Amino acid sequence: MNWKDELRKNITGIDDLIREPGLSEEDACLLRPILQQFPMSIPSYYFSLIDWNDPDDPVRKMAVPSLEELDLHGTFDPSNEASNTVIQGIQHKYEPTAMILSTQRCAMYCRHCFRKRLVGREARKESVKSPETAAEYVKKHPEINNVLISGGDALLNDNKVIRKYLELFSGMDQLDLIRFGTRVPVVFPARIYEDEEFLQMLEEYNRIKQIYVVTQFDHPREITPESTRAVRELVRRGIVVKNQTVLMRDVNDSEEILCDLLRKLTAIGAIPYYIFQCRPVAGLGHRFQVPLLKGIRVVDAARSRQSGQGKCVKYVMSHHSGKIEIVGMLDESHLMMKYNNSKYPANSNRVFVIEPKEDQCWLED
Repeated sequence: MNWKDELRKNITGIDDLIREPGLSEEDACLLRPILQQFPMSIPSYYFSLIDWNDPDDPVRKMAVPSLEELDLHGTFDPSNEASNTVIQGIQHKYEPTAMILSTQRCAMYCRHCFRKRLVGREARKESVKSPETAAEYVKKHPEINNVLISGGDALLNDNKVIRKYLELFSGMDQLDLIRFGTRVPVVFPARIYEDEEFLQMLEEYNRIKQIYVVTQFDHPREITPESTRAVRELVRRGIVVKNQTVLMRDVNDSEEILCDLLRKLTAIGAIPYYIFQCRPVAGLGHRFQVPLLKGIRVVDAARSRQSGQGKCVKYVMSHHSGKIEIVGMLDESHLMMKYNNSKYPANSNRVFVIEPKEDQCWLED
């Protein structure tokens, strides 16, 4: 079956959930108002990973709506992406990098998504008008040496659209590499390993310009034979696969779970890259955010048990002012931070110390 046909079988409505043993019809009906604001779409493959007998199942929490999403505490744009948008669908927050929102579609609408404001919402157009528009902007800015094609999910684009991006960007001498941001290897891996045309296309253009695929495994249960196959098919063709995990309350905020995840990622060839502090997005902040003091303890403990590859991972916060590394505790109450990337030159490589409150999950302005 074509991967697009397979996606049409996604779980999208409450009636699909009512059939499951772990969700009563009454509880399912309470979720209807959420779907009107934050749509649901779960591939059959990922849906099959849910243990419906476990109300605390982490896969279920990442895929199935919760009444907690009605709590709109926070903001729909905590990293202030709007201020970095130079033209529709292109963000230029850091001098060397252009980020392209290539689509508003995803294979799955993750409940912890930090772009809940736009994903799955055709009414609000934030994606770029065309690959040519993106290429034209990059050409006008010689300081850009890499592009991140994101979304939505970059690999939900048609192959012909992806080929156009690769054709345009691989021919630019100013670019060192091309990155694709995607959760497809995790939630819909067949899109990769069953599409030989797609894999051959990546291999072809990777000979011209190094391609990176940056994905997001958040829990060891997501590392299955299918997702492992997707990652290894990419690696076999010379694609560098790196992983960005979101630290989430009651999903992966324990030393054992995070340690297991990092070890399994290195084993399948997905290099742990970042562990992101969950952003205070309206509709998910209270449900998923982990306090900074707990987060650094968990990350440090899990990282200490890794090989050299696993130890490369950094715990970071994508703040509106820049990408801030959460370095470590100086003592029982003081936490050291460092700007790895900064929107403002004055903060470049700046190191600073905060004294976070016990329940503090984000930095004030």
